[in-house]
Amino acid sequence: MTTVQTPVAGPARAIEPLILGFLDYLELERGLSRNTLDAYRCDLMQLGDYLQRHELLATEATHGDLASFLTELDVAASTLARKTACLRSFYRHLRREGTIEHDPTADLRGPRKPQRLPRVLSRDQVARLLSQPSGATPLAQRDRALLELMYACGLRASEAIGLELSDMDLEEAMLCARGKGSKERIVPIGRQAVAAVLAYCNDGRPSLIAARAGGVTRAQTRLFLNSRGTGLTRQGLYKIVQGHARSAGLSERMSPHTLRHSFATHLLAGGCDLRSLQEMLGHADLATTQVYTHLSADRLKHAYFSAHPRATGAG
Repeated sequence: MTTVQTPVAGPARAIEPLILGFLDYLELERGLSRNTLDAYRCDLMQLGDYLQRHELLATEATHGDLASFLTELDVAASTLARKTACLRSFYRHLRREGTIEHDPTADLRGPRKPQRLPRVLSRDQVARLLSQPSGATPLAQRDRALLELMYACGLRASEAIGLELSDMDLEEAMLCARGKGSKERIVPIGRQAVAAVLAYCNDGRPSLIAARAGGVTRAQTRLFLNSRGTGLTRQGLYKIVQGHARSAGLSERMSPHTLRHSFATHLLAGGCDLRSLQEMLGHADLATTQVYTHLSADRLKHAYFSAHPRATGAG
């Protein structure tokens, strides 16, 4: 008679409840986005596969085991850095929960990512982009308001599409943006952006809502709507920005984030202090904001060597 044996749960299976508990913590206590949670889940399941092959438990893995796991990955430096950060966060969580006594990632270091300066538009290029949505159609009014507001306030793509009507105070020229981790910040709105948003809210937006059949939905509380009268998606936003960038001859490496980078760089060039810029951008760490000082320094050098009569030794 053949005896059917119950399979023993291996390391890959044993890590699953630990991953679920970690992801619950990230979502409920730290408010991380769904995209970040999905990326962390994939990273940790990949670790589980590695542990399975080497017959290791996640709670018994050493610094050397985890370093070997990272070493065998054939991924870009930026991806490897994210995976390293994921492991550190995961094992710190297990240590806090008392699941392990010692954190094997305490001295785990990922690759040092080369600092890449973000692409920014000149003031003339921004003006060219913002002039592209022409006409009085509801979609043209929406696009004008969207582009003006993103540049005026340095909004991320997710913040722009997530704006609710209640987030706007056009009389005070302020808005409430919800950034990473659901953190809120108050940002001033420039006059031209206020005018564009006001025109859209009074004319274009009601027309978009009227085009939708059925009752009132939560999506209609969103500021920016699509042609069906529902909330604009991230993909829709990218198409809008890239479409107008092509029309303005600025399509190369142009994205919604380019407007945010341009906002920051132009404010610094205009004399805005770094702390105020950090608050307006919603950066938790001032070091993140300091990348824009490099951009401003490059522009100063360019202006200097272009204008000073004795800068190049040719004068």
